[in-house]
Amino acid sequence: MDITNKTKQTLSVPLPGGKKLFLGPGQTGQMTHKALKYPPIMKLLAAGDLETDDANVTKKKSATGNLSGRSGERHSGAGAMRQSGDR
Repeated sequence: MDITNKTKQTLSVPLPGGKKLFLGPGQTGQMTHKALKYPPIMKLLAAGDLETDDANVTKKKSATGNLSGRSGERHSGAGAMRQSGDR
């Protein structure tokens, strides 16, 4: 999900796990839905310092009733990747 800094100063957005996201004025960054529920981020959203872009996460139902958009399916692959280079 995209978030945008709406202030005229650089923001240091605290993320879960002790990490930080630095956003300059008008810059956009990305974070997960889980991080949006983190209390310091909710406080910045309520104050209007940050704005989210909800257009990317909405799912629409088609005529058949199936959900369109990203699904939780994983593609089955060959397993491990072949290593190359010096060992």
